[in-house]
Amino acid sequence: MSNTAAVIGGGPAGLMAAEMLARAGVSVTIYDAKPSMGRKFLMAGKSGLNLTKDEGLETVLDAYGQASEELRPMVSMFDAQKVQAFAKGLDQPVFIGSSGRVFPKAMKASPMLRAWFKRLDELGVQRQTRWSWTGWNDDALTFATPDGPQSVQADVTVLALGGASWARLGSDGKWVDTLGVETVPFGPSNVGISVTWSDHMRRHFGAPIKGVAWTAGKEVSRGEGVVSSKGLEGGGVYSLTPALRNGAALHVDLLPDQSVTDIRARLLKSRGKASLSNHLRKSLRLSAVKIALLQEWARPLPEDSSDLAALIKALPVPVDGLNSMDQAISTSGGVAWSAVDPSLMLTGKPGVFVAGEMLDWEAPTGGYLLTACFATGRWAGISAARHLGIDADFHADRN
Repeated sequence: MSNTAAVIGGGPAGLMAAEMLARAGVSVTIYDAKPSMGRKFLMAGKSGLNLTKDEGLETVLDAYGQASEELRPMVSMFDAQKVQAFAKGLDQPVFIGSSGRVFPKAMKASPMLRAWFKRLDELGVQRQTRWSWTGWNDDALTFATPDGPQSVQADVTVLALGGASWARLGSDGKWVDTLGVETVPFGPSNVGISVTWSDHMRRHFGAPIKGVAWTAGKEVSRGEGVVSSKGLEGGGVYSLTPALRNGAALHVDLLPDQSVTDIRARLLKSRGKASLSNHLRKSLRLSAVKIALLQEWARPLPEDSSDLAALIKALPVPVDGLNSMDQAISTSGGVAWSAVDPSLMLTGKPGVFVAGEMLDWEAPTGGYLLTACFATGRWAGISAARHLGIDADFHADRN
C-alpha cells in the first residue's frame, strides 16, 4: 500500500508540495476550503502575474530581510532561473521586463494554473474543494465539508494555508489557533498608506507619482506611487511597509536625480509674473501631482529658495497609518522559524510540514512573494517524502 499525503491549501506553495510528493510516488490529495483552488494566484495574475525577478541569488535573498538566511536553502534550490524553467515546463513562455521582473507572455495566471492542474492530474493528485481544515482528532485530520465533518488519515501532511490577507480568497489566518504552535503576530505588508486629503486633492485621485524616491528610516525606494482616495498606493510605498509598520517617518524626494544646489539654482531664475506653481512647473518640470503634494503637505511654501529646495528633496508625508490587513497584498508574521526544523517540519508535530506565506517571512512585490512560495512548497514536499523514507532529491532539476 502506497504512502499517503494530505496537502492543505491549494495555492502555489501547496500545489508545488503536492507535485514533489506525487513525483516521489506518494498518493496525494490537496484539500482547500474554497470552491476552487489558486484564487489568490489568479488575483495576482490580474496585474500580470509577476513570477520572479531575474536577479542573482544574493540580490533575491536580500529582498527577504530578516528571513533571508532561513529561506536561503529553499531559494537556492529553486531560484529565479528555476522559476522561469518551471513556467516554461508548463508551456508558459516568459519575458523579462525592463526592471528585471519576469512575467508569462500570457500576462495572466489562468493558463499556467490550468496547465499545472493538468500535470497534477497526470501525476494522480486528487483535489477536494470546500473542505475546511478544523484540526486533528488524535492523529486524524479533521475537516468541515458540505457533507458534514470528515476525518482523514495521512502519513504526512503539508500545511500551506497562506497568511492573513485577502480573506475572501482563502487567506484569513484563522489557522493560528487551530495549529497551536509558536507564531509571530500577523501584520500588513505591501499595503497602502492612509493619508487624509483635502478636497483639493480629489482631482488627482488615480494619478501616478513618478520619478520620486521614498524614504522611511534607513530604507529608500525609487518605485512609483499612486494617489488614491484613501492615501497612497503603489510599489514605491509598499516596499517600505516594514519600516513604516515599525514607526519610521516617511519622506518623499520629488527630484531624486537633482541636488539641493541644482534645484536652488533653478528656483533662483526670475519667475516674472508667474505664480509659484507655474514657476515650479517651468523651472523644475514638476508634474501637477508633485506640485499638488507640495501644496497639500507644506503650505504655505517657504519663500527662501534654499528652504524650498530642501523641502522638495525631503517632503514629509503625514501618514495616518497603514491600510487594513485585508487590503494588504501580503502579511508579515506566521509560524515562527523556531517552531520548524530545517526541513520545515513542525518540531512538535512529526510528519507535519509548513510552506508558503504561513511562515514568518515577508518581501516586497516584484516576484519575490511567488518565488518564496514556490521554493518553500517544493522544499516541504521533498522533505515530507524524505520523512517517509523516500530518497527524494533536493538537487534534482525536475522543476
